[in-house]
Amino acid sequence: MNMAEGDSLISVDYEIFGKVQGVFFHKYTQAEGKKLGLVGWVQNTDRGTVQGQLQGPISKVHHMQEWLETRGSPKSHIDRANFRNEKIIVKLDYSDFQIVK
Repeated sequence: MNMAEGDSLISVDYEIFGKVQGVFFHKYTQAEGKKLGLVGWVQNTDRGTVQGQLQGPISKVHHMQEWLETRGSPKSHIDRANFRNEKIIVKLDYSDFQIVK
């Protein structure tokens, strides 16, 4: 698979704060990630947040980060999104986008 210059693969961890549990946030996150062709995972935490990891081409990951910060699921209310450990990767660690229980 040939990536255009400037569209390297990246990996980033995320945690979303707000009203993001009980509103199908992880289902919508999985659907949006798959639509963009990203891989990774999403799960609810004991702290009432949603966390996970995104991997894919930079432009698509950045699009997904914006979606996580501003859209989410229809009934969610996002207070803030934290992104960390963003790094360029050589290959994807996952084959699809999973919901982790």
